[in-house]
Amino acid sequence: MKGILGRKIGMTQVFATNGKLTPVTVIQVEPNIVSQIKTEKTDGYNAIQLATVEKKETRANKPETGHLKKANTTPKRFLKEIRGVDVSAYELGKELKADIFTKGEMVDVTGTSKGKGFQGVIKRHNQSRGPMSHGSQYHRGVGSMGTLLPMRVLPGKKLPGHMGNVQVTVQNLEVIDIDLENNVILIKGNVPGPKKSLVLIKTAIKNQDVTKDPVELITYEEVVEPTEETTEVAEESTEETQEVEESK
Repeated sequence: MKGILGRKIGMTQVFATNGKLTPVTVIQVEPNIVSQIKTEKTDGYNAIQLATVEKKETRANKPETGHLKKANTTPKRFLKEIRGVDVSAYELGKELKADIFTKGEMVDVTGTSKGKGFQGVIKRHNQSRGPMSHGSQYHRGVGSMGTLLPMRVLPGKKLPGHMGNVQVTVQNLEVIDIDLENNVILIKGNVPGPKKSLVLIKTAIKNQDVTKDPVELITYEEVVEPTEETTEVAEESTEETQEVEESK
C-alpha cells in the first residue's frame, strides 16, 4: 500500500499510438513530505502522515510549526494519514513525488464530491415522479411516509436534503501517464471533486497486484524533416494550384 496527495486540475483526452482516445483526469502532485511515522509500539497501528502545499508561517500556530519541524520542513496546508503501509520503507522528512506510481498501475482515488445544495428526492435519490396530469395533484413528492401503526416516519426514509459534498472513493482506475517535469499524473476516467480540490491517490485495494500494459501515447515534440519525395510532391501541388488559378 502506498499513496500520495494531489490537486485535481481538470479533464482532458490523450491519444495512443494505435489511434485510441482515452479520457483522463489531470492531477497535479506537489512534493509530499512524510511528516510523521506511526508504529504499533508507539501508536498501536502502522501509518504515515503526508503533508503538502506550502503555507505561510504567519498562518500556522505553534503546535503545527513544532510538529513539522520534527520532519525538518515548513508549515503545510494539507495533512493526511495513510494506514496499512510498510513503515520501514519510509523515513521522517522523506520527499515523495509522482514517480512512486508506474504506468498501468491500478489506484483508488478519494476526494470530496461537488456540493449540489438542497435537492428533492428525484434528483437526490433517483426516484420517479408521479403522473403529470392535472388531476394527479402529486408530481414530485417524497411518496408514502410509512404505515398507519407506527404513526411516525420510519428510520431510513429517503427524503429531500443536502446533496453532495461527501467523501467519495472511485476504485480501480488506471494510471495512464506520469509527467515528472510538470509534476502531473494522468488517470483514466473521472475522479470525485471540483477543480483544484484535494484528492488522495492510493494503491487499489481490490487489485493490488494488477498492472496493465502501459499505453504508448503520441508525443507532438518530434519534428519530421522534409525528404526529397515530400518536397517534390509539394512543388507539384503548388504548380497545379497556380495553373488552375491562371485558367480561371
